[in-house]
Amino acid sequence: MSRVGLAAMVALAASFYAAEISTAQQQTGIAVASAPRLEFSASEMALAQAAAGNADLASFYGGNGLSPLFSGEDGDRYREAVLAAVSTAPSHGLPTSRYTPDQLATKAQNADAEIRQALILWRYMNDMTGGVLRPSSVSNEIKRQVTRPRLDMLMQDFAASPDPARFLIDLQPHHPAYLALQRALNGGDRLVVPANLPRAPEAVWRIGVRGEGVVPLRARLESIGFTAPAGDPALYDEALSRAVADYQAAVGLPNDGVAGPNTIRHLNGDIADDRRNRAILMSLERMRWLASEDLTARHVWVNIPEYTARIIDNGHEVFQTRTVVGKTGPDYETPEFSDQMEYVVVNPRWNVPRSMTVRDYLPKLQANRNAVGHLEVVDGAGNVIPRSRIDFSRYNASNFPYRLRQQPSDDNALGLVKFIFPNPWNIYLHDTPTKHLFQNRARANSNGCIRIGDPFDLAYQLLSQQTDNPQAMFQRALDSGREQWLALTPNVPVHLVYFTAFPDESGQIRMFEDVYGRDAVLWQAMQDAGLDLAALNH
Repeated sequence: MSRVGLAAMVALAASFYAAEISTAQQQTGIAVASAPRLEFSASEMALAQAAAGNADLASFYGGNGLSPLFSGEDGDRYREAVLAAVSTAPSHGLPTSRYTPDQLATKAQNADAEIRQALILWRYMNDMTGGVLRPSSVSNEIKRQVTRPRLDMLMQDFAASPDPARFLIDLQPHHPAYLALQRALNGGDRLVVPANLPRAPEAVWRIGVRGEGVVPLRARLESIGFTAPAGDPALYDEALSRAVADYQAAVGLPNDGVAGPNTIRHLNGDIADDRRNRAILMSLERMRWLASEDLTARHVWVNIPEYTARIIDNGHEVFQTRTVVGKTGPDYETPEFSDQMEYVVVNPRWNVPRSMTVRDYLPKLQANRNAVGHLEVVDGAGNVIPRSRIDFSRYNASNFPYRLRQQPSDDNALGLVKFIFPNPWNIYLHDTPTKHLFQNRARANSNGCIRIGDPFDLAYQLLSQQTDNPQAMFQRALDSGREQWLALTPNVPVHLVYFTAFPDESGQIRMFEDVYGRDAVLWQAMQDAGLDLAALNH
């Protein structure tokens, strides 16, 4: 026997022994200490060697007494369950060819065929419970850590299930947003106007314009669910402008509510744009990254390219506000990750991030020690150091020993409240004195943290779980004029996500600009993994 084969047998013998001991202890309640089994049949040895290349399979078969699954007595039942599951792969934006279904055509007859079929099951479970790609391998700004279940234990549960086909169906993501994305990918909300309707004439239609061309424009929109009631069908009124804006958002156009030539060409079916389907494929993968998260439980959801933050509770939106997110560029872009929000900080001090201190402020202080007078210079112990005692010209970005800090005030860069979920990247949500930015359609203007359009209302919503009067609780802290940390009990999950295609509460898919260009990077990674549009039919 080769070294690999011997090592595999030793490892599987240990797993088998541990499984036997565990079973005996559960049945008798008595500790068992018999010798591990060291004799195996030829078929068991072959199975052990074939499984040795995959730790999950080795653990599964070791814990399963080296009994085959697909070549065993019930092998056809398990094989047919896996075959049925992988046949649905295209509806999840995954090519069937990824799972080599031809290898499931007949019952496994030997150890190699057994492991080939087990690997198909393993790959399907892996993909459905955490996605195909590892997020951090796609982009440095995707910090998301995917929590996957133990696949060897999932395989044990599959083997023990009275209905293995149902087990695999239940393994698929079932969040309403995921299901809406599936429907959109598979044509369930296809935005195709009936062929018998008149074309809308190309023009620039905006509020107040009247013309007979507005009539077919209304009809085409209404046929795909964008209804705009009107007293005068030939008048382009506010209701029609809103319907056009909704349609534009659904197909990925700037949603300004003006029906210009590009919008009309989309509506007339003259433009075959795969961007929407690509974005949906990427959103399905991003949702699989979140498969371990309970997205119906209370949480904060910040969709970066939508410039919007929400609180979701029991599966429904209870709060929404506009956001300003990080500027484009590697030093500013808001990263993607999930964490637990722990504190609402009222009247916050602003401790200027070191990167900003040495990049933006140190050169100003070197030119004029009295520059940026709203900021204190403090040492490592937090003591304020008079600027007259510092020769700023002695320092550079690597050896500057001080920090900059701004005391609480209406002009504080963090405004009057910030929301803390401790993380290695020092990202948080906060108020801001620059309110005018929330009026812009594109709002990538911060240094990485997320500015909130309605911060007081967000605080009230977050505190409402621990007091009957969250406004009073917040106002007392605000009136003190001092920095006060209000602990959230319980903590609230927060998800910073990046979806350029996502359903609204009605299930209609909305499209958002790829503000950081991450879709292009993710799409390339998906193509490299064989997850492209062309592969879905193979």
